[in-house]
Amino acid sequence: MLSEFLTRWRYRLVPDHVLGEILSKTWIDNAIPFAILLLTLAVFGTLIPGLVTLTGFAALYAELGELIFVVLGMSLVMLAGGIDLSVGSVFALANFLTLLLFNMLGWPIPVVIALALLCGGLVGLVNGFLVGYLRLRAFLTTLVTLIIVRSIVDMLILAYAVKVANPVATSPIWDFISFDTFHGLPVALIVALVVAAAAHLFLTRLRPGWRILAVGGSRRSAYNAGLPVRRTIATTYVMSGVLAAAGGVFYAARLNAAGSDTGVGLEVLALTAAVLGGNSLGGGRGSVAKALLGAITVLIVSSSLIRLSLPTGATSFALGVVLLAAVAIDVRWVKNRSKLLSRVYVSPTYLKLPPAPSTEAGSASLYAVNDRLHEVELIGLGELDGPEDTILDAADHLYTGSRHGDVVRFIAPDYRRQEIFAHIGGHPLGMAFDSEGNLIVCVAGMGLYKIAPDRVVSKLSDQTNRSLLSVIDDSRMRLADDLDIAPDGRIFFSEATIRFDMSEWMVDALEARGNGRIICYDPRDRSSRTVISKLLFANGICMANDGESFFFAETWGCRISRYWFTGGKAGRREIVIENLPGYPDNINRASDGNYWLALVGMRTPAFDLGLAMPNFRRRMAQRIASDEWLFPNMNTGCVVKFNEAGVIVDCLWDGRGINHPMITSMREHKGYLYLGGVSNNRIGRYRIPGADPDWTGVGSYWGART
Repeated sequence: MLSEFLTRWRYRLVPDHVLGEILSKTWIDNAIPFAILLLTLAVFGTLIPGLVTLTGFAALYAELGELIFVVLGMSLVMLAGGIDLSVGSVFALANFLTLLLFNMLGWPIPVVIALALLCGGLVGLVNGFLVGYLRLRAFLTTLVTLIIVRSIVDMLILAYAVKVANPVATSPIWDFISFDTFHGLPVALIVALVVAAAAHLFLTRLRPGWRILAVGGSRRSAYNAGLPVRRTIATTYVMSGVLAAAGGVFYAARLNAAGSDTGVGLEVLALTAAVLGGNSLGGGRGSVAKALLGAITVLIVSSSLIRLSLPTGATSFALGVVLLAAVAIDVRWVKNRSKLLSRVYVSPTYLKLPPAPSTEAGSASLYAVNDRLHEVELIGLGELDGPEDTILDAADHLYTGSRHGDVVRFIAPDYRRQEIFAHIGGHPLGMAFDSEGNLIVCVAGMGLYKIAPDRVVSKLSDQTNRSLLSVIDDSRMRLADDLDIAPDGRIFFSEATIRFDMSEWMVDALEARGNGRIICYDPRDRSSRTVISKLLFANGICMANDGESFFFAETWGCRISRYWFTGGKAGRREIVIENLPGYPDNINRASDGNYWLALVGMRTPAFDLGLAMPNFRRRMAQRIASDEWLFPNMNTGCVVKFNEAGVIVDCLWDGRGINHPMITSMREHKGYLYLGGVSNNRIGRYRIPGADPDWTGVGSYWGART
């Protein structure tokens, strides 16, 4: 039909998920301050000819460097959930002290700078002690400090203003700080940018910086987590004092003067810059980049208003309006961003599956329901949580994963005794043994890991090559799922979705967008690369018996495909089973040369119909609570066996749904089939009639080498 044709192509050509992906990025917070900066340049560049030029900016470079120091200090305090109104007074005090020690007393410049910074740090320490340790209100405390320090500065200026302005000695270091440039940039700006880079590394790469963000995000949670909240808060005020003093030192070098108006209103300027840049007044959200954007914007606004010769007070009025607007934007953005993201992130697309094959009991269907799994022996009942996959070693010991981040080993032959074989931290999913006896594991949210026979855990890969045209940062692995190992040692593993984490894997079904992929890890050079992309929840992987290809499952596509990774058909891909009655999961070899396949859940007419109605699914995701969304049925599953031609040769059901209502994996070993399920609390063991009692999966892959 024409409508179906148009719907299919509309969702194929329009990338609806782009907006949600952009809003989910951490850098999106910088978009608003950057847009404000561009708007500022456009407005004042029109009003003031030559402003938006290298020459026009050159006059602001030195002043920008001084402002960056102060804004960085204010931002650090804000990130911890505080505020520092004393930065202007500290700036003025450091300016005066620098001139006093050098111009009047003739002390060496290194000593002068060190003492000026120390003085600023001491004022910050007072603020930090009062706010951090005595838990006084930051606003009132730093306001009092502002008044006291400003009074001290005014008294000193009244007594020594003339003397400190006349130098009694010269210094090449002082001249370098005052007048020299590097590629047209003054020393003050260069040092400020270096300090900004160091601050960025401090906040994003070092533990003390993480603590500042944690304390600003929630002081109670940080305290409960054992973080030194009071010390962290006090430290931010000390750093703010030192940085404000650094700005005062460079101000003294630039102007060589101390007046009663030095640093007046600087706290408002710094606060406006920090908030305008996107640093939250509530703490816990912000960055150095935001501080820099805000500092540049505020400096352009303030200097441009002065150049426009507006009446007295107009500059302060304009900055007040800008601060009010910045606060309003910050509050509304924080409040509504998550709401907007929740409405647009889930982005369904069109998918129409063929009619599902019948599973009616007693019918001639190859998938007809039976009750052959009703006598499955249960292992570890009530002692496991989420054994998604199972595997056995050459000594018949049974391994599985746990939602608690452990790989659990059940000891043969009765499997009544268990032990923690290794602790990884994430939920172990697919597993396979390599030729050296190492257990290779896909770990949800973490990537591909190896557990050596001596139980040493090591990471193999958690990143792959990024797609050049993808809005999504698909280099990081979010949901590594199942794997298998080629004869040459290469590991092929599936990543079910690049958009959702383990806790949200079912939401990927609502999109049906093709977010999955298959990645190859090569142990020879430790590289990872994506070999197949845009799969409908890539899942089970199993090496074919020819050693040149593997089978893989697409869960939401309800199909099994085959991919040749070497040999004459290298790069070829073909569908083996194109229409299953349920959602395929893990695939593993069988002793008779065929392949076992787990169906984790069964298709329903309602959800199949919903897949062809993307607008319905979109409205559902926007208007209904997530616990009421229409999801695939994952309460019933079965195991089927297929041959290399894709013909179903056997089918096993737990008709009553008692032993294994959800089956995500099965592993044949010495005449038994071991069943796992990501939502189960047990492992099942089923005796396979007529199966080879000596056949093992490890032996099938590696023979005597294990």
